[in-house]
Amino acid sequence: MAGASILGTRVQRKEDPKFLTTGGVYSDDIVDPRLKGAAHAVFVRSMVAHGKIESIDIDAAKDMPGVLAVHTAESLGLELIPSPFNPTAARSLLASGKVRHVGEPIAVVVADTHQQAVDAAEMVFADYEFLPALVDMEAALASETLIYEEAGSNGVFDTTALGIPENTPTDEYFADCEVTVTGRFLNQRVAPCPLEVRASAAVWDGDTLVQWISTQHAQAAKDHFVKANGGEGTKVHLITPDVGGGFGAKIDAYAEELLLGSLAKDIGRPVRYVETRSESMMNLGHGRGQLQFVTIGGTKEGKVTHYQVHAIQDAGAFVGMGTILAPFFTRPMIVGVYDIPNVECRTTSVVTNTTPTTAYRGAGRPEATAAIERAMDLFADELGKDPADVRRMNLIPKFLEPHTTAVDQTYDVGDYEESLNRVLEAAGYDDLRAEQKARRDAGDAKQLGIGLCVYVEITGGVDPKQEDAKIEVNDDGTATVYTGTTPQGQGHDTAWSMLTSNETGIPMDKITLVFGDTELTPVGGGTMASRSLQHGGAAVNQAAVELVEKGKKLAAKLLEADEADVVIDTDMGAFHVAGTPAVSKTWADLAVAAKQDGDEMTIGTTFVADMATFPFGAHIAVVEVDTGTGQVKHLRQIACDDAGRVLNPLLLDGQIHGGIAQGTAQALLEEVRYDEDGNPVTSNLADYGMISATELPSFEVIHMETPTFVNPLGAKGIGESGTIGSTPAVQSAVCDAVKHLGVKHIDMPATSERVWQAIQAAQA
Repeated sequence: MAGASILGTRVQRKEDPKFLTTGGVYSDDIVDPRLKGAAHAVFVRSMVAHGKIESIDIDAAKDMPGVLAVHTAESLGLELIPSPFNPTAARSLLASGKVRHVGEPIAVVVADTHQQAVDAAEMVFADYEFLPALVDMEAALASETLIYEEAGSNGVFDTTALGIPENTPTDEYFADCEVTVTGRFLNQRVAPCPLEVRASAAVWDGDTLVQWISTQHAQAAKDHFVKANGGEGTKVHLITPDVGGGFGAKIDAYAEELLLGSLAKDIGRPVRYVETRSESMMNLGHGRGQLQFVTIGGTKEGKVTHYQVHAIQDAGAFVGMGTILAPFFTRPMIVGVYDIPNVECRTTSVVTNTTPTTAYRGAGRPEATAAIERAMDLFADELGKDPADVRRMNLIPKFLEPHTTAVDQTYDVGDYEESLNRVLEAAGYDDLRAEQKARRDAGDAKQLGIGLCVYVEITGGVDPKQEDAKIEVNDDGTATVYTGTTPQGQGHDTAWSMLTSNETGIPMDKITLVFGDTELTPVGGGTMASRSLQHGGAAVNQAAVELVEKGKKLAAKLLEADEADVVIDTDMGAFHVAGTPAVSKTWADLAVAAKQDGDEMTIGTTFVADMATFPFGAHIAVVEVDTGTGQVKHLRQIACDDAGRVLNPLLLDGQIHGGIAQGTAQALLEEVRYDEDGNPVTSNLADYGMISATELPSFEVIHMETPTFVNPLGAKGIGESGTIGSTPAVQSAVCDAVKHLGVKHIDMPATSERVWQAIQAAQA
């Protein structure tokens, strides 16, 4: 018989006692006998944004105390690696021929101690032929200076490459619209700033490279390490310890990590590497960086009929993951929650002399939402209508079967109007508008701004749309769960234990999670794109169900009963014949009996999803803007995020809170900036605008559940939703606060200086 289900209840996180007491064990903390006597690697980095390398002098560095080796691309025999997205753009793991951004590694020093390696790195000197630095996307597209000469252009990827034609000329496209509005929006570049910077340690154990890395996807990274260490046939064992945040930036394998195996082999010793915070700010992939040209048109009543976007994506200095954010992640979601019959979206990815961009919490979907939500605000302003009313008029009606948009993206389920209704009611929207009017009528210095966002996003949309899981019952009745996902704070240990315990009755504290080890979990999709619960969790749930079926068969044999008569008592964690609970077999009994039969009480399985899922929701932000100074105070954030059926409300709220904090940070504070020569001016946490609790209100979270049919749990992703909904709402709230002063739009981040300048320009 089954006890009350633990699913859907507010279960405390299993992970927290460790993190709050002894602390996590991260890549730089690893103590392993195989790493005894490890040397330390420090990388020499370009101080030039764009230039041809004329020479790299490493002689003085070689003579420094404790130095074991100094290498360049030439001495390591590094070859150019073509981009998978544009093979004409190729680079080597250490710069060769030219440098393309400040911070790009050009050489590496290996020494007995970290400080000796730092000192020696300062003795490496490089001469360059300086080339013009291109840090602006539009300037890079127009420039005759090419960052990759073989590419023939700084525009390295376009949606025309996907068979999508270029847009119709704007005037012709919008000819039948009664009202049209245009906008130029910058979704600025931001830095991921994980608590843990990158670190790694490598050692050759016989003919196998064993390496510890801070990553979100060890299984995919393994292929890159194989290629970097001899190619096919090379044995590589990657181990992921605790990961102190990733936010998308740790999906990639980076040059510094990929080179450690070669360095360890060269000196015949293990090698460790850890970057500084400034190195992390300059080299760990940045996020966002998208310039959007938007035109929206429709009727005077407020119905939107046409929407056109040209998104220019900053790929940074390499043609990596950032290159495909706009075409593969922004474009499919460009229409958002709205029933717009005519939609066109063109994307162009451009290289610049800046840090390469990559996935960052939301990865292309926040940019799509930001564009359509600002466009809806401007459209409503042009009509003189309330932005909530215009949104409601254009929402896709409730659907519980797949719906396909004008850009051929199919959503699973949605009830967008209900999420809007819930936040409007919770916020007291009419009262807020009344207070805003009163402040405006009184000419108060501090004006109230109310921003809305209704959004939908895609989760679990990255291939493979599947995940592996294995559950192994040990002789003492405890269980080990093996997963292909990699937690970085999301609570996988808690969630996977809940799913396992719910089916098997094994107590949560008797369940151990194994992840991120390519020997123990060789197949896995990693953690990204809010896929973990709907793929990894579904796989664990499926494995638990199959494990119980296997347990029933063996228990029936041991109890000398028909299998159909045997039930599991999840309160006791034991099997018995229905009606006779006094005689039972525990999981420990079954594990021992299975071994005696030459078997194991183990199940491995693969869950496969037919499609992605599409979480949705609505946010309202309330801000106060001092019109004399431009200072913004974030007063309230009301969030309704529908992620399908909820497994654990505590984990859900944690993801929503973190997402809102990061989204608000982009709206108000965060921005990676460069000077005209390509030098980063925000390369530490003193100069970069990180948000803290003092800048944030208490979040008002409204739960709403619209289960998906895509997986048995009914779950959709939640890790990125808070970020996607909060950023446009907060930005719109700031613009709304000063709209009556003539301000139409303020690009993010809405800093005091930028808001003040916008007010002054509008009143000039």
